[in-house]
Amino acid sequence: MFGSLFNNIKKETKEENPNQWIKCPKCTSLMFYKEVESKQNVCPKCNHHFRISAAKRIASIADEGSFVEFDTTLAPVDPLKFSDKKSYKKRLEEAKAKTGKTSSVMSGSCTIGSNPVELVVFDFSFMGGSLGSVEGEKIVRAVDRAIANHCGVIIVSASGGARMQESTYALLQMSKTSAALNRLHHKGLPFISILTDPTMGGVSASFAMLGDIIMAEPDALIGFAGQRVIKQTVGVDLPEGFQRSEFLLEHGLIDMIVDRCEMHQTLADLLTLFAKKQPVEAEVTESAETEEVAVLEE
Repeated sequence: MFGSLFNNIKKETKEENPNQWIKCPKCTSLMFYKEVESKQNVCPKCNHHFRISAAKRIASIADEGSFVEFDTTLAPVDPLKFSDKKSYKKRLEEAKAKTGKTSSVMSGSCTIGSNPVELVVFDFSFMGGSLGSVEGEKIVRAVDRAIANHCGVIIVSASGGARMQESTYALLQMSKTSAALNRLHHKGLPFISILTDPTMGGVSASFAMLGDIIMAEPDALIGFAGQRVIKQTVGVDLPEGFQRSEFLLEHGLIDMIVDRCEMHQTLADLLTLFAKKQPVEAEVTESAETEEVAVLEE
């Protein structure tokens, strides 16, 4: 009786507001959406991390009101006039209507724990967070701003890989972004890479794995090719948990796994440590230059 009554209540609630209830794909628990949302879209029962938009990600990471977005007018073009089941132009229009954005990346300046940083966040809901020419350009511009402002870069990846509709133009972004991050490295500025579910393909094969610190959310899917392709290629069963963040941590491919609710404080602590380190390096450099001048004068 009570079970039937509860089912009727659930049905009525869903009809009134489809977003009122949400089912966890991992533990299958049915919960109020607000209950999950209040915990930064993490299941309170099994700790499953739901995928979230770039805007929500920024709100959970950056200091409140500190994020200033750049390069909002950059938009992809269709140089190859690519078409599969739909034209690339049509897919872009649909993605823009769905997300309100022109690319799968939001980038800008913010503070985290009062530490200035350039933040780049992928949104999987825009064409699977694929990496195209605009996304690569936004990353490079963020790195350039970081060098100019002498601060670090954080990239939050959620991507299926390079965007096939742009072919070689998309693949070029792998080397383009990696080269930009190499410039950042030579300036002694930190790059923190955050891997979320999923981080695959050309993204994981380039900048996502180049961080001075590489962290991931729990149970995030991280890899290059899909498991089915790998299994067919090697001809053996894959280990349990293969390509999940816990498996990568155990095998030394990432540095840490951080729950979403702890991400802001963890990043704030890391950026504070990097900030304390930089003046020391500057003093050493200045001391060395002084000694060199003294030798030349003698």
